[in-house]
Amino acid sequence: MADYTPPKVWSWNKENGGQFAAINRPVAGATHDKELPVGAHPLQLYSLATPNGVKVTVMLEELLEAGYPADYDAWLISIRDGDQFGSGFVGVNPNSKIPALLDRSGPAPVRVFESGSILLHLAEKFGAFLPASGPARTEALNWLFWQMGSAPYLGGGFGHFYAYAPVKIEYAIDRFAMEAKRQMDVLDRRLGESEYLGGADYTIADIAVWPWYGALAKGLVYDAAEFLAVHEYKNVLRWTDAIAARPAVKRGRIVNRNWGDEQLPERHDAGDFGKTTTAV
Repeated sequence: MADYTPPKVWSWNKENGGQFAAINRPVAGATHDKELPVGAHPLQLYSLATPNGVKVTVMLEELLEAGYPADYDAWLISIRDGDQFGSGFVGVNPNSKIPALLDRSGPAPVRVFESGSILLHLAEKFGAFLPASGPARTEALNWLFWQMGSAPYLGGGFGHFYAYAPVKIEYAIDRFAMEAKRQMDVLDRRLGESEYLGGADYTIADIAVWPWYGALAKGLVYDAAEFLAVHEYKNVLRWTDAIAARPAVKRGRIVNRNWGDEQLPERHDAGDFGKTTTAV
């Protein structure tokens, strides 16, 4: 690659955007008018089954599995088609990222955006998957916010330069591979001393971390398991498999998925899981 000297003032060159050039831009706000659909349930989710989206659908299915009245409608937001820039979606999440939740259970709808905020909102709303107080609550929140701060290095850093960038840049891949392995080691050490991230109980910390780091450990994201030698992280693999076996996780991970062997682009009631489709 040729040496690059940054200009005094950066300007946007759309040609450098790679496969995401059509949807990335340096400004916020809606690009078109489009209202969001609304279903029959108080909880309306607008999402896609990326790791951040899976966090929320797993949480909702876990709540239902545990007997809480958390039924929901899950509507597909196709980010490659720019659905996240519709006026209705921007009204729920001005950051134009999935997932976004509209809680219509009160006198006025409440918008909730950022996956960690949605998990915390649901945990507190139903009094589930998060200790009410004390050190156990703090420890669970430690790991929830660890994930929120760490995952951008895994996805936007390692994942982007290893799997998606139009050219392979050794420096960038090495930098973020080092950080991805450091993060996996952080998790492995914690899970060597505790069954779950927050302690003895399964919490929103595990629900947040699993779709990113569990998928990485099983080679389901970026096709990078061999490259990162994820077999070294035995405690992460134990934890990953235990969570993957949960019935609610099996359901939640396919909601709003429109690719792969098992797809459920929309979910409106429990019966929809009998209507999954497969890739053509």
